Amino acid sequence: MSRRTKSRLFVGFMTLCLAVSFGTLGWLLVTTLIDGLPAITGKLFTEPPSTQPEEAGARPAILATLYLAVLLLAMTVPIGVATAIYLEEYARKERWYNRLLELNIQNLAAVPAIVYGILGLAFVVRGPFGIDRVLLAGAIILTLVVLPTVIIASREAIRAVPDSIRQGGYALGATKWQVVWRQVLPASIPGIATGSILALSRAIGETAPLLLIGALQYVAFDPTVLGAFTALPVQIYTWVKLPDPAFQTLAAGAIIVLLGIVLTMNALAIFLRSRFRQNW
Repeated sequence: MSRRTKSRLFVGFMTLCLAVSFGTLGWLLVTTLIDGLPAITGKLFTEPPSTQPEEAGARPAILATLYLAVLLLAMTVPIGVATAIYLEEYARKERWYNRLLELNIQNLAAVPAIVYGILGLAFVVRGPFGIDRVLLAGAIILTLVVLPTVIIASREAIRAVPDSIRQGGYALGATKWQVVWRQVLPASIPGIATGSILALSRAIGETAPLLLIGALQYVAFDPTVLGAFTALPVQIYTWVKLPDPAFQTLAAGAIIVLLGIVLTMNALAIFLRSRFRQNW
C-alpha cells in the first residue's frame, strides 16, 4: 500500500469520526430543543421544584448556578492571575519549589472532576475546614476544578506579550511591578478573560463534585451562600431519573436554560477577545 493511499485512508477515517461526532451532537441538540421548548415558560424560572410536573420550576437551581458563577469569578480569577504573574514574571526557574509548582499545575489540570469532589468532601465539608454542605463549599470545590486551567491560560496570555514591551518600560525607569501592572497585564487581558470565562462555563456544568459534597436533589427555597443548595445540573439529573414524561420535558427545558447560560458566557469570552485584541 502506497503512502498516498494510507494518507487518504487516514483522512477518510478522521472525516468519518468527525461526521459521527457532529452528527450525534446535532441530533442531541435538535431532540433537546424539540422536547424542551414547551417547558420554557415563566414557571420554569419563577417556581420551585414540585412533585406535580405542571407546578414544578427550577428557580432555586437557576439562582444557585448564577451564585456559583459569581463566586467562581471572585475566587478563581484573582488567584489564577496572581499565580500566573508570579510564575511568569518573578519565579526563578532554577528553584526546586517553582519547578514543583509548575509540575503540579500541569498535572492537576488533567485530574477528573470527581477526584476534586472526593477531596472537597474529605477536607472542605468534613475535614479541617468544616464548611458543611453549603453553596460556598460547592464554589470552593469548583474553584479547585478550574483553577489550573485559569492559571495555564493566564500564563500563556502573559507569555504572549512581547518582551520589547517590558524592556521599553524598564528603559523609561519603571519598576518591575509598574511594568507588569501597567503594561503586561493590560496587554494580556484578552487571553486571560477568554481562558477564565471558558473555564467558568465548564465549571457550572459539573455535576459529580456537587453531588459528592451533598448538593440536594430537592430544594424548594432560594439558596444562600451559607445554606443548602442545588444547581441546574443536579436538578436536570433529578428530573431525568423520574419516570413521568412531563419531568423529562422539564429536564430538557432546564438543559436549554443551562446551554443558554454557557453559550452566553462563551459569547462574552469571544467578544472580550475581539474587543481588546492587540496585534504586535
